[in-house]
Amino acid sequence: MRNLITRAVFDRTFKAGEKFGEPDLAMITASFSHADGSGLPLHGPGNLRETITLNADIVGDDRFLLADNVMVQIQTYNSKPIGLQFPPHVELKVVSSEPGARGDTASGSVTKVATLETGMEIRVPLFIKDGEKIKVHSETREFAGRA
Repeated sequence: MRNLITRAVFDRTFKAGEKFGEPDLAMITASFSHADGSGLPLHGPGNLRETITLNADIVGDDRFLLADNVMVQIQTYNSKPIGLQFPPHVELKVVSSEPGARGDTASGSVTKVATLETGMEIRVPLFIKDGEKIKVHSETREFAGRA
């Protein structure tokens, strides 16, 4: 089992036929809009222009996938945000990357390190240049192609 609030995982045995109440879980679609000093603001869709500000504890390393206008699902428990769910791929811009040297392909290393607009560093193919938008797998945090 996993505690949705603390993310702790533990084992527990249940008897056959034991019943459980359904938790008050909900998903809210929202889009990210630049971080401010107090947290990470997400805006509700359409008429629900309310802003939900998440703190860094809830977002964790997922903050590296949050760029302007990225649509996410906010997981809530009893109307309190407990986590984020991302689309399969997120589009991010390459801010800087190492220059690819021709000899790198002979050693089997056909990738280079690139820093993205969110501060995340990933390995990308040699043909990716600074300023390009790329797709990143939201689960594996790996290069998935050009945007």
